[in-house]
Amino acid sequence: MTAEPLVLGIETSCDETGVGIVRGHTLLADAVASSVEQHARFGGVVPEVASRAHLEAMVPTVRRALDTAGVKLADVDAIAVTAGPGLAGALLVGVAAAKAYALAAGKPLYGVNHLAAHVAVDSLEHGPLPEPAVALLVSGGHSSLLRVDSLAHGVTPLGATIDDAAGEAFDKVARLLGLPFPGGLPIDNAAREGQITIEFPRGLTGPRDQAEHRFDFSFSGLKTAVARWVEARERSGEPVPMHDVAASFQEAVCDVLTRKAIDACASQGIETLVIGGGVAANSRLRAMAVERASAKGIAVRVPRPKLCTDNGAMVAALGSHLVAAGVEEGRLDLPADSAMPITAVVAAHG
Repeated sequence: MTAEPLVLGIETSCDETGVGIVRGHTLLADAVASSVEQHARFGGVVPEVASRAHLEAMVPTVRRALDTAGVKLADVDAIAVTAGPGLAGALLVGVAAAKAYALAAGKPLYGVNHLAAHVAVDSLEHGPLPEPAVALLVSGGHSSLLRVDSLAHGVTPLGATIDDAAGEAFDKVARLLGLPFPGGLPIDNAAREGQITIEFPRGLTGPRDQAEHRFDFSFSGLKTAVARWVEARERSGEPVPMHDVAASFQEAVCDVLTRKAIDACASQGIETLVIGGGVAANSRLRAMAVERASAKGIAVRVPRPKLCTDNGAMVAALGSHLVAAGVEEGRLDLPADSAMPITAVVAAHG
């Protein structure tokens, strides 16, 4: 095997069928087939629809990735696949496909953690990840702070969401404001034209939260506060300043995320912060994180927006890291685990 392994990665944890091909830290192909338009009319992802979409898109997406990279399946050194966490049915499609490709081509198979892959993808943008590092992962289903001492052998959770994740709050507030699903980009765009005129609550940031929930997140109360504010304006017959609401809501989310992330770095004595997940594409989050981190001497690494959302490249990047580190490959009985804990970077055997 070459010093820089060639790895094919498959991602099907939610509504994107992603297939990426990576050689070492170099991205060769990143093919994505999204079913988001099929879910938009429901205002959220429908698991059965997502699973069917993955079935239809899998083979064409793998072919597209191989063609883009200019390689054949026989050329790859290993196949990596998201084994969890995620939607059970969607994960099963990806895991079954990866097993079939691995068996047919006689390649090692790695079932990897979706959240750890969001950390690993940064290496495709900025090179090897300094260890230790603190990772802030923010998406539709997850808001987590992690200490990363060794991406190949496990990470340490520092905090997580206790109710709505940040991305889920973006989707719900977007629907409240009449903006499209998914809500991250529409709110980001609307906020650019608004002013921060409303002081929405910052969950779990009070003095009483420091002992038990210092690094945890809660966005349910913020979402409810936005809904009540909008309803009060509508009852009074006053127009709802949609752009100002979007800007004020976004500011509250980004304030909490960056405040806790910088605090985590300081408490751990770590000088590198990696931000990943779909919400990491938010322009205000990126700018605020860099501003606050630089004031504390902390370096911020955020992949380009396309690599922040779910994709196969991140799975391939983690797979490449595992192969290079000599991590034992998985067996063909590895399971899909919708509740796979972040402490497990590689899936356990079935």
